[in-house]
Amino acid sequence: MKETKQAPAGSPEARLVVGEMLAAFEAFKDANDQRLAAIERKAADGLLEEKVARIDQAVSQAQARLERIGAEARRPMLGGVGDGSGNPSTASRSPSPFHGEEKSAWDGYLKTGTAPQVLEVKAGLSGGASSGGYVVPPETERAIERRLMAASPMREIATVRTVASGLFRKPVSTAGVASGWVAETAARPETDPATLALLEFPAADLYANPAATQALLDDAMLDLDEWLAAEVEDAFAAQETQAFVGGDGVNKPRGFLSYSTVADATAGWGQIGYVASGAAGGFSSGSPADRLIDLVYAPKAQYRPNGRFVMNRRTVSAIRKFKDADGAYIWQPAARLGETASLLGYPVTEIETVPDVAANSLSIAFGDFQRGYLIVDRAGVRVLRDPYSAKPYVLFYTTKRVGGGVQNFDAIKVMKFAAS
Repeated sequence: MKETKQAPAGSPEARLVVGEMLAAFEAFKDANDQRLAAIERKAADGLLEEKVARIDQAVSQAQARLERIGAEARRPMLGGVGDGSGNPSTASRSPSPFHGEEKSAWDGYLKTGTAPQVLEVKAGLSGGASSGGYVVPPETERAIERRLMAASPMREIATVRTVASGLFRKPVSTAGVASGWVAETAARPETDPATLALLEFPAADLYANPAATQALLDDAMLDLDEWLAAEVEDAFAAQETQAFVGGDGVNKPRGFLSYSTVADATAGWGQIGYVASGAAGGFSSGSPADRLIDLVYAPKAQYRPNGRFVMNRRTVSAIRKFKDADGAYIWQPAARLGETASLLGYPVTEIETVPDVAANSLSIAFGDFQRGYLIVDRAGVRVLRDPYSAKPYVLFYTTKRVGGGVQNFDAIKVMKFAAS
């Protein structure tokens, strides 16, 4: 599959955005330093507060633009080199990754609804049990999955596994095998076996219903595979991200914030440990950065090298003003395309469905999400062509099966915005 890099790290647009963000952050630090000095003098200035908020918004916008450029650069295309806008270039289209009879048959089904035998035999397409449609070719399915990887922040940081059944079971050890020291000739008493638990990750149906006119489908220059992948990308990514964060596990994945949370010191298997922010519905007024350091050191040492923060953009905006004991800002912007902003030296992933800071909210998570959270994809994306329900439009009822949940409760910790 050909992958298109639409805005490489050395492109003028990427360099411009990085420069704008770094300049805005320097201006933000200067204005915020003035604001803090005014507060210490007990001479708070409303205009200065407004200036800090305005520059902070500029930093956030530049960061969002940089992340958008990076996502577009990672987004695959089935054909063409792209024109820099996310659309395939019709002037320099490269061959599709599958050709001949299979390609003609699949295009024929999307355009006219006819389903020759070749779809079922040579291309491996079969009628879908749940949708009554056809399973898309492997190349199209991979394009959808790779587009979701670029659009869904949780898919970028978690483990993603493709399975052949609708239920994935994973045995995990909740307590290791016991061991001990003995003398050379001493007896070796039998040790207790490992304690195992069986985690289940059922896959639920996720669907989208993109529409097209028949004139659009008849357009000879339209790559139908790329069109379908692009149409379902945003719909699938939005629903998945919401479920991976807060889903209740009923006909959807279970989000990492839906599990029982207890104080980290008493957390057991099946529970997410939390660190208190030190104040109800906000950060401690004394040294808020210290509580973030406590959160970093809540997971065991083996989970910190690949650790990262997860929060929404409004929480990032509040933390951007914090300094450490030496007066250095603990949040730093990305220096180049492909990197992410960092907090206390750890990358920050912004996910909008993480709750805002409020009383008893779980608004910040930290840990190794690759080891902590598992996303399960049931192999096979089905498409049912429906030219009747919304005439004159042709609907493409597209379904895939996705599950997810925490697979290692030691790897993810959260901050609870409470006094204790």
